[in-house]
Amino acid sequence: MKKRIELEDTGMTFETAYDLEAMSRLARSWLEQIGEDPAREGLADTPGRVARAWAFLTRGYQQSLEEVINGAVFEAEGSEMVVVKGIEFYSMCEHHLLPFFGQVHIGYIPDGKILGLSKFARLVDMYARRLQLQERLATQIAGALMQVLEPRGVGVVVEGAHLCMMMRGVEKQHSTTVTSAMRGVFKEDLKTREEFLALLRSQP
Repeated sequence: MKKRIELEDTGMTFETAYDLEAMSRLARSWLEQIGEDPAREGLADTPGRVARAWAFLTRGYQQSLEEVINGAVFEAEGSEMVVVKGIEFYSMCEHHLLPFFGQVHIGYIPDGKILGLSKFARLVDMYARRLQLQERLATQIAGALMQVLEPRGVGVVVEGAHLCMMMRGVEKQHSTTVTSAMRGVFKEDLKTREEFLALLRSQP
């Protein structure tokens, strides 16, 4: 059963079905394993904060596509390309459990159905708020839009900066990763794909 909790210092509340007490115990054990004292003043409340933070950061596991779209698919005439650029996302790399973040750009060509604009951001958040690979994130977003809208095609481009490359390993602070997923005419027709990519390069 889900319960509503508050994310401290933000005024934000959200629902979760996670066992926060169990997650808090794991966080306490982690602190002990690295040689810290979870009972000291600065860390006394940290396990609980970590549990709530991770419940928020991975809340996408507890959302479904139907819940996120919530009926916001509308009939519409026309088949001109729709592009939504610069959707910010934050996610956690499944290899090191470190954050990666950036922007998602989405284009699609309708075939009788369009999606309410706010749902693109909610769809991105649902998949981003899971342990992820950037390549999978692009693929999941494209697949969901193909399923929901049955459009002539979908294009998704994800630009991300990965702290697993910035804080550890090669420690390259300015590297970015770009991945894409093309479906339908975006994959099959070069002109459509080039139009989409040109629109992404254009200024707002």
